[in-house]
Amino acid sequence: MKERLHKLRQEMKKRSLEAFLVTDPVNRRYLSGFDGSHGILLIGDAEAFLCTDFRYLEQAEKQAPHFTILPWKSKLGDLLKSVVEKAGWSVLAFEEEQVTYSLYRQLQTALPAELKPQKGLVEDLRAVKTDDEINRLEKGAAMMDRAFEYILGLAEPGMTEQELSLELEYYLRRRGSTETLFKYIVASGTRGSLPHGIASEKKMGRGELVTVDFTGTFEGYATDMTRTFALGEPEKRALEIYEIVRLAQQEAREKVGPGLTGREADALARGVIEDAGYGERFGHGLGHGLGLEVHERPTLSPRGEEILAPGMVVTIEPGIYIPGWGGVRIEDMVVITPEGARSLTRYPRKLVVT
Repeated sequence: MKERLHKLRQEMKKRSLEAFLVTDPVNRRYLSGFDGSHGILLIGDAEAFLCTDFRYLEQAEKQAPHFTILPWKSKLGDLLKSVVEKAGWSVLAFEEEQVTYSLYRQLQTALPAELKPQKGLVEDLRAVKTDDEINRLEKGAAMMDRAFEYILGLAEPGMTEQELSLELEYYLRRRGSTETLFKYIVASGTRGSLPHGIASEKKMGRGELVTVDFTGTFEGYATDMTRTFALGEPEKRALEIYEIVRLAQQEAREKVGPGLTGREADALARGVIEDAGYGERFGHGLGHGLGLEVHERPTLSPRGEEILAPGMVVTIEPGIYIPGWGGVRIEDMVVITPEGARSLTRYPRKLVVT
């Protein structure tokens, strides 16, 4: 946390910022280590304050030793006014994507300082992971591999998508996952055409493809993985479409690396799918960043202009979705390295027929 504060202050100096208000809970946790549900940070060149209420004071003292803990007993504007006046700050930067108009008006009225909106100040730091963060993500990814292997032994015709989803979540929770970051996608048969086909009461049928997209949180870091498998021998078309997606995913995994933009990375897989005649059936981006959140920077899509750098952890998840027929998606977590990329989830991508 001390190193993160140092890096943030370096970025603040580049932007000529003397103080920064952090209201986003994830950015607050990233910078301080405090994971309570209520609190804000005030960070200056020499000072760092964590303001929270009575419920979390003891927790904050333990989790955020590099911060001065201030009890939050009044309106936020009044609390900030006392700190800003004492520190002598004339300008206070804030996270423009997090502060509501109502809060902005409150601060504008209460503070004797200019309010200066900022975008991406902490997110820029979060995008590139440290070795410790990558190690945590890799341990979580290994658990995802084992979880998928586990449910392959349970899945059978007649089982509902919801039942499979619950078994998967139970397995991960028993092995350390502390949070489910989105409702699991279990889409079988024709429901496979739904990229976000949340598990339903539909019974899975023999010969159907089943797409499973699931997540977990291990040591504070998010995981994300997708595999498509077959419940019994699938039809020829299913094998053909699966192979197109597998090759597209392989192309991206093997060629993504530092220096590429998110748009260029997306094109690696999209080109394979377009050449096979299914370009219009791949309607989402290739992937997204992973870290404290399951969806964070960078974005790998036709609109992604951020340049990939070593230490970034992203997903590679092309898919083909055909209404009335079904779909296929394969997703892995990879870390960008100086030489290219390394897969963190490693379960084989060959179609599994149970």
